[in-house]
Amino acid sequence: MKEVYDFLKASATYYLATTDDKQPRVRPFGTILDFENKLYFQTSKLKNVYKQLIANPKIEISATIGTQWIRVEATAVADDHLTPKEKMLEDYPSLKSMYAANDDKTAVFYLKDAVATFYSFAGEPRVVRF
Repeated sequence: MKEVYDFLKASATYYLATTDDKQPRVRPFGTILDFENKLYFQTSKLKNVYKQLIANPKIEISATIGTQWIRVEATAVADDHLTPKEKMLEDYPSLKSMYAANDDKTAVFYLKDAVATFYSFAGEPRVVRF
C-alpha cells in the first residue's frame, strides 16, 4: 500500500472516476492520506462527487509520473470519524480555508478491496492488492 500512496502523492494530481447513473465522471484530485493502514482522500459533501460515491462507491483512480502510470480499482468507504479529517487537514493546510474537520461538509473516504496496477513502457504490469 505504501508504494501506491507514494506514487499518488508524488503525482500531485490523480484522476478519480465515479459513475453518475450510467455516465462515467472523472475529475482531478490532489489529496491522499496514509492513515491507520488505509488510503484516504477528501471531498465535500456538497459536491456531486460525494453524491456519486454514496450512490455507487466503486471507483477507479489513475495517475502518471513520466512514463509510468497507475490504475487503482477500489470501493470508497465513507469515514465520519473526526481523526482522519483532522489528519487530512494537517497534511493539506490549504484546505483549512474551505473546510474544518468538524464541519458539515468535510468528507473523507478510504479505499477498501483495492487493486493497484503499476504500468510502464519498460516492463510488464505489476499488481498490488490492499
